[in-house]
Amino acid sequence: MKIWQLYNLLGYWKKLTSGSVNRKIFGAAVTVGLLTVFVKVVGMAKELLVAQRFGTGDDIDAFLIALLIPSFIINIIAGSFSAALIPTYIQVREQEGKQAAQRLFSGVTVWGLGLLAITTILMLVVAPLYLPMIAAGFERQKLDLTFHLLYALAPFILLSGINIIWSAVLNAGERFALAAFSPILTPGITIVLLLGFESWRTFILAAGLVCGTAVEIVILGIGLKRQKISLFPNWYGFNPSLRQVISRFLPTVAGSLLMSSTVIVDQSMAAMFPTGSVAALSYGNRIIALPITLATTALSAAVIPYFSKMVAHQDWKSIHHTLQYYLRLIFIVTVPITIIFIVFSELIVRILFQRGSFTANDTQLVAQIQSCFALQIPFYIAGRLGVHLILSMRNNHILMWGSLFNLIINIVLNYLFSQWMGIAGIALSTSFVYIFSFSLLLAYNLKALSQKQSI
Repeated sequence: MKIWQLYNLLGYWKKLTSGSVNRKIFGAAVTVGLLTVFVKVVGMAKELLVAQRFGTGDDIDAFLIALLIPSFIINIIAGSFSAALIPTYIQVREQEGKQAAQRLFSGVTVWGLGLLAITTILMLVVAPLYLPMIAAGFERQKLDLTFHLLYALAPFILLSGINIIWSAVLNAGERFALAAFSPILTPGITIVLLLGFESWRTFILAAGLVCGTAVEIVILGIGLKRQKISLFPNWYGFNPSLRQVISRFLPTVAGSLLMSSTVIVDQSMAAMFPTGSVAALSYGNRIIALPITLATTALSAAVIPYFSKMVAHQDWKSIHHTLQYYLRLIFIVTVPITIIFIVFSELIVRILFQRGSFTANDTQLVAQIQSCFALQIPFYIAGRLGVHLILSMRNNHILMWGSLFNLIINIVLNYLFSQWMGIAGIALSTSFVYIFSFSLLLAYNLKALSQKQSI
């Protein structure tokens, strides 16, 4: 009886998620979302263990600043290549066939890894110049620890680059589950290392990132091989499709560079506050990041391939309908979540973090920061939907100018709000930046779609 019920349920689910594009996006988003929940549960377990072990002390401050530049590079280069690749990859696969798509994938992999390798070397060589400026409030011993952690994290850049590109290609092939679930390995491995090697201090966190990402690559590689995609990065020269990706990559990099700079600005300004401020700012965003990451991961994986297909067929009416439908859905779901986070912020932080090295004073500060970060939830998620539409329409230059305005607003509001509220003002500034960003993206997308439908 139970098997028959399960069979009926699967049949209903298949019927529900087939047919229209909105249904397909919904099915993909739910699949990715459910798997991401499992990933985030393990990730949260890791964060709770980190909070208990390190609190808001110097060690975790040093690790977060050391991770700042590698994450910055990964977001800018690997993330931008992924964003520039997928619309072109789908177009080439649909119009020229799988062999042409394979050549494009190989070319982007070679180009991306070469760029990441050069950037990683430069990061290490010039670290004595930029790291003291970013960590301006750190004492000498704390700064030395940050240098050592930066060197330990260097392999993470290349590994993450491969991970991001391979995950994007899996999603482009509508194989969402594997790319969504494989990230569970990194926090899982980090937990094992935290429990087994207490004497390694925060170097254990660096080891967890590097080892976990390496294992993720193995799993993703198996998934790509099953799709008969060659993993060996052959070089076929600068063919037209690769040139097209690179031409879209450059403005995307510029936009990512400016947008990711806001994180460096936030962390650098936090480092000027008393010890533990960098960690407090990070903890304040950890819980808020759960619904944001869950929603954006699900939407990103599901929306980009379908948006790209609709753009390839110039189905602007369907795109407009899909955009409006999911914007309404996002705000209906996320506004109540935002209110809950603001009202119960201190209770949430106390239950989750207040133990071991994480004190009651830490709880009060982190709860205030968390409330300020919570305001961004609806606007960040809705804004990411707008970003993906712009990328699918290949108007990447818009993101560059929008990111420039975001960076300027962030710097100004960081200064003003931090004078008023201290470290929590930086979190409030971030939320205002995403409100502005969403408004700008929405206005542009609606205008662009209206013009295309009238042609």
